[in-house]
Amino acid sequence: MTHAANSSALERDYPTESVHIIEPFGLGGGPDLLARALAPRLSELWGQPVRVQNSPGAGATAGPAQVANAPPDGYTLLINTSAQAYSAAFLKNLPYDPLKDFIPVAPLTSQPYVLVAGRPAGITTVRELIAAAKAKPGELKFGSTGPGTGTHLGVVKLNLIAGMKAVDVPPQPTDAIADIIARTIEGHTTYVMAPISITLPQIRAGNLLPLAVTTARRSTLLPEVPTLAETGIVGFDFPIWYGMWVRAGTATGVVDKLSEDIGCVLAMPDLRGWITKHGGEAMVMTQPEFARFVQSESEGAVGLIKSAWG
Repeated sequence: MTHAANSSALERDYPTESVHIIEPFGLGGGPDLLARALAPRLSELWGQPVRVQNSPGAGATAGPAQVANAPPDGYTLLINTSAQAYSAAFLKNLPYDPLKDFIPVAPLTSQPYVLVAGRPAGITTVRELIAAAKAKPGELKFGSTGPGTGTHLGVVKLNLIAGMKAVDVPPQPTDAIADIIARTIEGHTTYVMAPISITLPQIRAGNLLPLAVTTARRSTLLPEVPTLAETGIVGFDFPIWYGMWVRAGTATGVVDKLSEDIGCVLAMPDLRGWITKHGGEAMVMTQPEFARFVQSESEGAVGLIKSAWG
């Protein structure tokens, strides 16, 4: 049998052993929750264990670095946010190339961020936030999960459009998303843009005040909270989206099977219900369409950097 035939058989039989999904933000974050919703369904489809491994740290780049160093065989997957596309524009000293060292496999879901202020800040509307920032240029602080992540780029975009000058406070390396929320609740930072599902308990407890959501439509999880466009930030539409990647060099047949099987799982009514319950919408694209989408999002981040910093 030729090597090509062997390769084809391996691709057709994939997976023949356990698959690991590497998650770079930490337990309880959006990618973690989504990975743990996907894993048992993929495991059932494949007849193989699918395990989720949290690898936070280094501004959410430790997880991708781990996948970039894994064998290109499709058994180590990366679930990541839009940060995978944005980081290529922001970070030049990474141990990997976010675009060249990975193959985009499948889009997963898209949902709004919510812009929140901590109760100690005493800010209840977007207009009040802008006024406070303009009254003290360069003094207000915002939290983000690190340069090139969606929580960072979204606030950079907002600050640019609204004419706000504020200071980015980087997170502790261990659990970035929990850290930036805790700092905002405690008053160490004034505002943050974060996934709704993570902030919702603190919003309901009154510790975080929701100012606006970041998409063109309101969220079903926070229907009373206006969009940023409704508050006067015209045309603002900045969702967080999630996707799956593998290391570059993975066989085309494996990538195609992963893309098809992940699409099948996302179409399952129970998972669609889970996604809706968590305020998201399933994204439907072919693998080539998703690859072009990732490239386009990265180019958009480059354009935003040029606008913000010249």
